[in-house]
Parts: sequence; C-alpha cells; structure tokens
Amino acid sequence: MRYCSKGFIFIVLKNSLPLLALAGGLLCAGQARAQVTPPGAATPPVPPNAASAQEPMHQPSEAPRNWSLHFQQTLIDQWHNNLTTPYAGDYSLADRESAKLSFTSTLFIGRRLWKGAALYFNPEVAGGSGLSGARGVAGFTNGETFRIGDPAPNLYLARLYLRQVFALGTATDTDLDDLNQLAGTSPQRYFAVTLGKFSTADFFDQNSYSHDPRTQFLNWSLMSAGAWDYAANTRGYTVGGVFEYVTPDFTARFASTLMPTQANGPTLDFHYGTAHAETLELTKVYHLNGRQGTIRALGFRNVAAMGTYNTAIRLAQLTGEQPDITAVGRDGHTKIGFGVNVEQEIAKNVGLFARVSYNDGKNETWAFTEIDRSASLGIASTGARWQRPDDRLGAAIVANGLSPEHRAYLAAGGYGFIVGDGALNYGLEQIGEVYYSFALPQYHASISPDYQLVINPAYNRDRSGPVHVVAMRLHVEF
Repeated sequence: MRYCSKGFIFIVLKNSLPLLALAGGLLCAGQARAQVTPPGAATPPVPPNAASAQEPMHQPSEAPRNWSLHFQQTLIDQWHNNLTTPYAGDYSLADRESAKLSFTSTLFIGRRLWKGAALYFNPEVAGGSGLSGARGVAGFTNGETFRIGDPAPNLYLARLYLRQVFALGTATDTDLDDLNQLAGTSPQRYFAVTLGKFSTADFFDQNSYSHDPRTQFLNWSLMSAGAWDYAANTRGYTVGGVFEYVTPDFTARFASTLMPTQANGPTLDFHYGTAHAETLELTKVYHLNGRQGTIRALGFRNVAAMGTYNTAIRLAQLTGEQPDITAVGRDGHTKIGFGVNVEQEIAKNVGLFARVSYNDGKNETWAFTEIDRSASLGIASTGARWQRPDDRLGAAIVANGLSPEHRAYLAAGGYGFIVGDGALNYGLEQIGEVYYSFALPQYHASISPDYQLVINPAYNRDRSGPVHVVAMRLHVEF
C-alpha cells in the first residue's frame, strides 16, 4: 500500500497542480446534473449548484405517474497530436491517427408496478471508436467508448432491473419525472432492493461534480475511481443485486454482481460460485462552514479466473517467451481494493472534488482499466458570474500508478487489455482535463469543448509525449 501513501499524493500534486491552478483561477474568477446514476438513488438527494445542469424534459405536472419515458444521445469527436516515440507495442497509443467519433443513444423506460416497486428498461445503441481502439492510455480519454473492434452501431440491452423501496418512516419527498425515475412521492428514509442488469457505477462512487462523461469530465479515471476494478462487461454493465439503506445524510450500499468470463470481455460469467464481485460503500453528507459536502468510502473484492503477474513472469523466464497473463488464469483468484471520494461546495456556485483509490495489483485487471493506484483533484463551476448560469466549467488532474508486480509484467513485454508497449520505463501516468459545457436549454442540449493533457501514457516515460487530446461533445436528452 505504500504507493497510495502521502508520497504518492504529493507526486500527483507536485507534477499536476500548475494546470489545475490555471483553470482554478478561471473558475474562481467566476462563480462555481447526465445521469449515470438513477436520480432516486443519488446521495446527497439535493445536488449542489455546480453539479451537471442538464436535465431531460419534465412533465408539467408533479402528480404521480405510472410511466416514464426519456431519451439521450451523445456524440464525441476526439483527436490527438502527432507523436514521435522510440518504439511501440500492439496496445500503444498510435503516433498518428485520424480523429475518432463515438456516439451512444439510450431510451429510458420506467413503469410503476405496485407500491414502492418499479421496472426500468434501457435499450441502447452505441457505435464509433475511441482513439487507438480505446487502448494506449490507462486513464482513457473518452468515457463513452468501449474496447470493441467493430465501430458499426450496435443495439444492446443496457439495463433491465426491478427496484423495490420499503419506507422506514412517514416523511416523504417529491420526485420529478426523470431518467430512470418516476414522478411521485418517495420516502426520505428507506431500504431498497434492486435486482437485474445495470451498471455498478449507477449506484456506487457517485460524485456531483465528476461522474458522468456525457456532461462532465470525459476521462475514465475522473468519471470513476481509477483503481476500482468494478464488475462489468466491455460496455460497462453487469447482472446482480444492490441493497441500500438510505437516509437524508447517511447511506449504506452493498452489491453482489457478476464478472465477465474473460478480462474486459463482453460475456458475463453466470458461474457465480467461481466468478463474482462484492462492493460496499458508506456515504455521509455533512456541512462545513454552512456548505454541503459528501464523503464516500468504498471497498470491493472481485473473484474470477485471473492470471497472476508474477506467475506469468516466471513462466516466461522458463520458456524464454513473452509473458502472457491469459496463460496463467486460475479460478478463485481475487482482487481487493478501496476508494475514498469527497465533494465539497466552497461557494454558492463552485465545488471541489477528490478521489483516492487502491487495489492490491497482484492479479490481472479484469473489468475496468489497468490502474492499481489513483489520485485525482478537481473543481467545477457554473457560469453564473458571466450570466450563463446553466453552463459548466470544470478542471481536474489525476495521476495513475501500477503495483510492482503489474509494472514488472509490462516491463518484461507483457500485455494487458488496455496497455502494453512491449517494454516499460515506468512513470506515473499524469492527466489534466478542462472542459466547458455550453448549455442550450431550449433544445435540452449542450455542446462541450474538452482538452486533456496526458504525460507518460500507459506509464511509459520512453513514450512520455506530451499527448494533447482535443474533443467536442454534443449531448441531447429529452
């Protein structure tokens, strides 16, 4: 755990604070919602001002409704500068490539069944591609892309789940019709059970300022805790159950979900006895100098047929071949880790956020991305001071690292599923991101230019870049 120590965080701040300070100056010169998270599961229940402003079209009445129907579409065009590097591997970021376009379209259908129960159904279409096939950077630059070879549009089932809420008191709130939320009253204190297909990130590791790449930061290691290898197939979804105890200022969540049959694979493994993931998170809402803040502590344990990095290296030394983590996979291998996630409103329209996460890194990454330690810090603001209250400006830095076993495997020429240059001169992968979201509320749309600076992509100082990544995002929801 020494790589998630104070020294690791100091290196993050020392190398990346200049970019954040520049953007932070812009934010504080002014004043400072894209739902990955189902609105009814959000904590805190009332988001701060600088959370994502974009909302779907609401029904004019707040009366209870038995149906909910919404739609979103997101298009992202992304490009990076030409690079000059001494060598490249199969999974390196390409030195030269054309801009890449990705898009997703999602239909959100909800139906009330009986008291406290609702069924949600989300068919989704995704197409296009990420830069270099969504490889070459562990903290990848587009949270709307997947590591899928075929860029043709594909229709699939994103979510289909039943949610049952049991009230634990008489106090209620009024919910608006929203994405995966039905209009009507809901208890302030409750126990909920959710069963079916969903994204684990729908319920865990939420953050008002940085959680949804459709309206906020694009980078994978900013939208989620980088070292949380959360259970999911290639597209980010899994099957399982979530159990929640929710009050206005405290929440406890536990989930047990399926893992994919292979690392970052498209197919979920229904042999639950040998492949499963458990996640526990505690959330506390507090106030500091009259300003709302939220802290979340998350722990996880994954079980799957993972390969062990040291075993792959030893086998390669015996055979004289390149190490191959897929050749040493065994049932019952585990990955254990934790994350801490904080958000704090510092002014009426400005908020800060930070995440620190860690996993043991002995066995291969199985679901999210190849990060074993990560620390991030960011700031978000509304455009209220320049008379654009629905606009959002965000800036953040993140540094990602590897366990000693993982870095030794890559240095010996091994490949994961996201990174692999054929060799490694190890250094922290450092990323800065700035975006500005121009709100078009009359069209329920936003247009967001985005810039990311990546140093040491895939942890390789020999290919340090810097990489300048520019994107334009269009997001619409009704």
